[in-house]
Amino acid sequence: MKIRHLCFIAFLMSLVVPAYANSTDDPNATGEIALTIYNGNFALVKENRTIELKAGENSLRFTDVAALIDPTSVHFKSLTDPAGVTILEQNYEYDLVSAEKLLEKYVDQSVTVYVEKGGLFEGKLLSFDGANLVLSKGAKGPLNMIRRNIITHVAFSELPSGFITRPTLSWLLSVKEPGQHLGKITYLTDGVKWKADYVLLANADDTKIDLNGWVTIDNRSGATYENAALKLIAGDVHRVQPPRTMRRGMPMAARSEMMDAPPQFEERAFFEYHLYTLQRRTTLKNRETKQISLLSAEDVPIRKIYTYNGSRYGKKVRVNLEFENKDSDNLGMPLPKGKIRVYKTDIDGSLEFIGEDMIDHTPKDEKVRTFVGNAFDIVGERKQMATRRITQRVIEYDFEIEIRNHKEDNVTVVVEE
Repeated sequence: MKIRHLCFIAFLMSLVVPAYANSTDDPNATGEIALTIYNGNFALVKENRTIELKAGENSLRFTDVAALIDPTSVHFKSLTDPAGVTILEQNYEYDLVSAEKLLEKYVDQSVTVYVEKGGLFEGKLLSFDGANLVLSKGAKGPLNMIRRNIITHVAFSELPSGFITRPTLSWLLSVKEPGQHLGKITYLTDGVKWKADYVLLANADDTKIDLNGWVTIDNRSGATYENAALKLIAGDVHRVQPPRTMRRGMPMAARSEMMDAPPQFEERAFFEYHLYTLQRRTTLKNRETKQISLLSAEDVPIRKIYTYNGSRYGKKVRVNLEFENKDSDNLGMPLPKGKIRVYKTDIDGSLEFIGEDMIDHTPKDEKVRTFVGNAFDIVGERKQMATRRITQRVIEYDFEIEIRNHKEDNVTVVVEE
């Protein structure tokens, strides 16, 4: 059944090509693309395209834009003659052709339906649903009800007006000077997100770590960005519209061979956020998850901290790893929020996973504390021993807290109460 649907859609796509014949802009004439991605599952797209304009009114169409574009954020400008090109109208066309929409347009019109084993039916399409098509051969019949699971493809006489195959931006322009112009379009789109992932490798006595940071970019915007200049904004940028929930990309496994990848981003402060600029161009395909190295540091001093909070965690003693994000400890780059995965090398040389946690945006010279799990051999116990009412509104409690250490080494436990 999937193969039949593919054949059907391929036929529809072939019909739409003539719709662009009178477009002022060549849909394939793409230029330089710059992409700035934010933590909030959206991106700013900036693209330059070379276009041919005539004097007077021009109808200009740009295809290959993101399917999740925010139409109200679109901005167009002629870099060649900003004062001589005036925007009269701006439109976003998104009525994309599909099998169901095309069948809906052809109700009460003639179609040809091809079925398995070389059979075909011709007639007026009266109705359709998920299981059947109903065709009438003439005004008085006969009627044919055709099961959709035996249909190989459907032939239509032409593509109804108003249908397009890709989301399209169009403008009505007033142009003073004819000729070739360099046009710049800018817009916001949802469906592009990035996050930081960190891999920590602890040494034998848990006093130092090797740290690698990776940028994970997930593109579900409906567009591919070829050879794009890439920037990432880390920070909590406010937007009025509520965030959309997008399908999460598949997580990428940490591998030991990733540890030696060099950093490729240049970081700097930008307004009240931090901006990370990739020092080369990259292609971000639609429905692609891409990882790029962000930072790498070796021999970062770390402390193992045991904490006990009996009112919240019962008998569990939590294990945290803490390090400082400073130059003297081989770090010092502001760290975007993300997930930290911690590994440790076993006696046979293999890497073993020992825990993970999320960190928030962390400025330079601040501490990073990662919760990796609960201690097996250290147990806490919190007992209420007495209660005294001091006043009508004040009650005093006595608690006894006992920490039992079953390890061979002495440990220090921070008690939170």
